[in-house]
Amino acid sequence: MSATDPASLFSRSSEFTQVQISPAGQYISAIQLFEGKRLLIILDSTTKKLLHVVNFPGKAQVGDYSWANNERLIVQKQYLKGWSIEPLYYGELYAVNADGSNDEYIFGYKDSSSIRGTAYLLDPLLNEKRYALIEVIPWSSGSGKRSYSSVVYRVDIYNGSLRKRAKSPIPYPVYLTDNNGQLRFVSGSKDHINSSLFYRQEGEWINTDKFKFNLQNMKPIAFSQNKDEVYVYGQKNGQTHGIYLLNIKTGQKQKISQDSTVDPNNVWINSNNKKLYAVEYEKGYPEYEFIDKNDTYAKHLKLLLTSLVGHQIHLISQTRDADKLLILAFNNRNPGDYYLFDTKKTKLSLLFSRNKWLDPNKMADVKPISFTARDGKTIHGYLTLPYGIDAKNLPLVVNPHGGPHGLRDYWRFVPQNQLLASQGMAVLQVNFRGSGGYGQAFEELGYQKWGTDIQYDIIDGTKDLITQGIVDKNRICIVGGSFGGYSALQSSIIEPDLFQCAIGMHGIYDLAMMFDEGSISDKYAGQAYLKAALGNDMNQLKAMSPTHHVSKLKAKLLLIHGEEDTRAPIEQFEALEAALKKQHYPYESLLLDDEGHGFYKDEHQAQAYRKMLSFLKTNLKL
Repeated sequence: MSATDPASLFSRSSEFTQVQISPAGQYISAIQLFEGKRLLIILDSTTKKLLHVVNFPGKAQVGDYSWANNERLIVQKQYLKGWSIEPLYYGELYAVNADGSNDEYIFGYKDSSSIRGTAYLLDPLLNEKRYALIEVIPWSSGSGKRSYSSVVYRVDIYNGSLRKRAKSPIPYPVYLTDNNGQLRFVSGSKDHINSSLFYRQEGEWINTDKFKFNLQNMKPIAFSQNKDEVYVYGQKNGQTHGIYLLNIKTGQKQKISQDSTVDPNNVWINSNNKKLYAVEYEKGYPEYEFIDKNDTYAKHLKLLLTSLVGHQIHLISQTRDADKLLILAFNNRNPGDYYLFDTKKTKLSLLFSRNKWLDPNKMADVKPISFTARDGKTIHGYLTLPYGIDAKNLPLVVNPHGGPHGLRDYWRFVPQNQLLASQGMAVLQVNFRGSGGYGQAFEELGYQKWGTDIQYDIIDGTKDLITQGIVDKNRICIVGGSFGGYSALQSSIIEPDLFQCAIGMHGIYDLAMMFDEGSISDKYAGQAYLKAALGNDMNQLKAMSPTHHVSKLKAKLLLIHGEEDTRAPIEQFEALEAALKKQHYPYESLLLDDEGHGFYKDEHQAQAYRKMLSFLKTNLKL
């Protein structure tokens, strides 16, 4: 198949990602894909001459990376194994100078330490040339449920010697360090639902519960001028999350920023002083609230927003003195362009485009929408409309997002939706109740309602477009991955005459099975989450599981799954397949034996897209 066919074009991974500038501004680095492997390229920032390439031999590739000082980088080493196309990370950290010299494994199999665990860079300690902080999650010694606590070490980035600094007092920790590399705050959760915040005092972690801040889901994000104060992300009484300033000496709490509809989508921190300067929200289109309008970075961001009109701007890397910034500009039609911004000369230069083979001017528009659900609740979402076609009587693909909890759809470039729109289809995304990003109360409305109220929102949004005359009621399909795959089947069971076809990709089809199979159930917090989100009423779980109700289906059916999926294991596909065969219900399928939860390899994604397009065109009569 030609590399220029639509499925190949929209499944092709971005050519450049994770673009960074070194602290002194001498080098620009980026991850580049070459023959299916991730390489780290390092360029002279002035001449753009290639200086060095980090290319691990054999089946290894570069993972995440960061500059640790003006000359040295810390790089994760991943492995491409035959039984899984998705790369595996075992915790190895590799350090190397920008010119390729003085390379050394500083943590992992090849270092001299006896610590068995997976390491992640926590803080590069840019004020210390020789050291960085790493977070290590110890490997479980048994086969039981895992609890993810971690230990923080100071590591010598030239020889790998380690010194223990602290152990997290709670699983799934999120740390905040100050400019001196001191661990000051950590938050975490034992059940993915409730959280606690701790501060460091004389070498001990102190729980802030004693102050009765009455905030849930707290995460430390930035410091204030007062050493006893910290900005946190949190929420109370089921409301939307906000940004609060807490004083750990007096116990006082001050709300700094909050939107009544949506949670903060992003917080923007001055990397030099670790102070908060802006909060980003997204009710429909992205919006910025500037907390410190006089902050240097805030001024730069405002200028860039006016220079690149219609784009969302992310400041992704900068020099220590902020004379040069690397930014990513993107929107609903543009996957993203990387620019170098010289703040002294006020000059903006294009470096790389993430997907230069796609023309933003020919992509589809993504428009925020809202509608009233059957119980009066306002539900938000997005509608992708084909480029150059009137929005009347269009064929529609409904695309529910995964999760369902903690995730939502945004005003973004989504390759799959753009592919479908390029073939004349509209695409509906619904941020149904249970979605993240709209406050805790809204998210909890989806608890134990996976097969009912959540699906009603998806169905009501679809019917709203029919009422408006935007879509043809006789040409509607529903397509989703993960929880979206579940929704594709479940919505088709609830409203069998609404959808002409359904595609379930790496979906969950038997809810009770989630407690025994898959990566969620193998953690203590995962089991707690499942009990809260699904309940333990077996009759209710059966009532909401597509495997038990295939006799109600009328839609043409396509199932796509990876046999190495750990989140929605192949047993889920097999359970649905067995139920379909028992009912003699016809279906098509595509199985890939070395793929996991979502397709990692471009060729496999293209293969799935071709199968999907053929199926949709047949059933939507395109």
